[in-house]
Amino acid sequence: MTTCRVRVERVTSTAALSKHLQQQVLSQPGGGAIELETLTSRGQTEGDNEEELEVGWQEKLFSQYEMELFQNESACQTPLDRQYHTEVKALNKAKGRRNKRIFTYTDHDRYTSCLALQQLTSSDLLSTTKSSPTFLAERMASVRHRRQDRRTMDGSVPKSKIVNWEPTAEFVKSSHVVNNAMQTMHIMGDLAPAGRMGQKENEYLLVTIKTDGSGTVIVKPDFNDDKEPYRIVTAGDKREVWRLTVKNMCTPMQPEEKEREQNVYKDLYVRHKEYLNSLVGQDFEMPPVGILRYMMNAEIVSAKGFEYDNLYIHFFMELPNNWSSLPFQTLSGVTQTCRAKTLGKENVAFFSYPFSFEAFYMSEKESEESIPQWPVIYFKVLSLDSWQRFRTEGYGYLLFPAVPGKQTITCHTWRPLQTGTVSALRRFFIGGSPELEDHSYVRIPGTFKGERLSRFGFCTETTGSVTFNLHCIQQARAFVDATMLKKRRQNVFDQLGGFSQQGAVCTILEAFQRARKKMQDARESLPRDLVHTTSQLQVESSA
Repeated sequence: MTTCRVRVERVTSTAALSKHLQQQVLSQPGGGAIELETLTSRGQTEGDNEEELEVGWQEKLFSQYEMELFQNESACQTPLDRQYHTEVKALNKAKGRRNKRIFTYTDHDRYTSCLALQQLTSSDLLSTTKSSPTFLAERMASVRHRRQDRRTMDGSVPKSKIVNWEPTAEFVKSSHVVNNAMQTMHIMGDLAPAGRMGQKENEYLLVTIKTDGSGTVIVKPDFNDDKEPYRIVTAGDKREVWRLTVKNMCTPMQPEEKEREQNVYKDLYVRHKEYLNSLVGQDFEMPPVGILRYMMNAEIVSAKGFEYDNLYIHFFMELPNNWSSLPFQTLSGVTQTCRAKTLGKENVAFFSYPFSFEAFYMSEKESEESIPQWPVIYFKVLSLDSWQRFRTEGYGYLLFPAVPGKQTITCHTWRPLQTGTVSALRRFFIGGSPELEDHSYVRIPGTFKGERLSRFGFCTETTGSVTFNLHCIQQARAFVDATMLKKRRQNVFDQLGGFSQQGAVCTILEAFQRARKKMQDARESLPRDLVHTTSQLQVESSA
């Protein structure tokens, strides 16, 4: 399983001086006969300052403290302690343990559950930031880790009684326990000065390895083969610095194993997709043949540029011919009253008012000459003051988008204007203003049957604008019928949409409005005498 190579090396000035002196001794002729009183033998010095060891998964390496503890049989109380006593006696009879500073705590040791929390409070593992144990970490440290072999992990999801509405005391006791189902192993280091090893306060956590039943292995800190070593600063008066290197020594996967693993992942993804399809279902509710289902989730975002504050919007939908809605569908609505706030140079009222709408279009006969009309949202912006006086601030309309998807549309408004001072005073002091009897007069009245609609003599005033967020969905059998001919599909799109011609007209009108606005802005920015001279030149040239 997991095998890693751990190396610790002292980097303080004492260790560096010892290593430098050793190199000088070895470089001199007959350096082996020279004795230094300040240094011990070469092997002992290297063992004090550095150690490198390969550690396998759940491999038990005893520390100096454990070697002294488990030598005494009277101190062994549990079966595990007696097993360790036998192993320590065997090591003493043999050549001794192969480790000196590096040792391990396996998942069976009683130190594993709370060791991580103790290290957070007692040691200082240097990294980019210094962390401290949280409240959750303190509570989790006392939770007993469940063994993997004590409980079989079943990946099946219960088909019934997912929520127990009447739990018993035994159920609460057995279920409301954090179940990690993890096996843990700690690689430790005795970083005490030479001659003082075997004390608990000098034990430091080097590496933590965890694994679960699904095969996930967690190594903390991560392997740093090609990176900078980790730095550990010991506590106490002599704050010595040690460098830690962790290297992965597992054998690489063979090409056959990699291919087998990829096939397992592909099979897993296919099964997960089938599971999701079983939850959603294959058969969607489809509209009948020749009917377009139109769903729209909309939001009235904001309104700005109006004269008075405390705005609210009254809106309703108008369905043209061949369009219908469900009987319980609401075709009108009123937003909440919203107070405007200054944003830049304008006062903006943020409504964030959501509403949804669903309609159906049925074509009676297919004709390439006629283009069906889309539903329209007519709205009216009103203001309300503290005396409950309301004023009409503007009228506008919004044509349903012919293209599905998300769109943000800003609609400009206007209101009828009654000339004269008396009308302005009445609007300011009493409230009320001229209103439209038919709101569809904002666009084209539904009762209009002529060829030309004249608004000559009708005085209006441009007011503010209202912003909408629209999420539109269109559903029809013609969209998914793969056997339909291309010409037939194009005919269906034209019948249902006709947005190509409408979009072209709207684009031309918007471009014309932008050009006209630029000309007005440029004319207003010129001096008055230059404007008068330019107008006179235009009159003379036309003459």
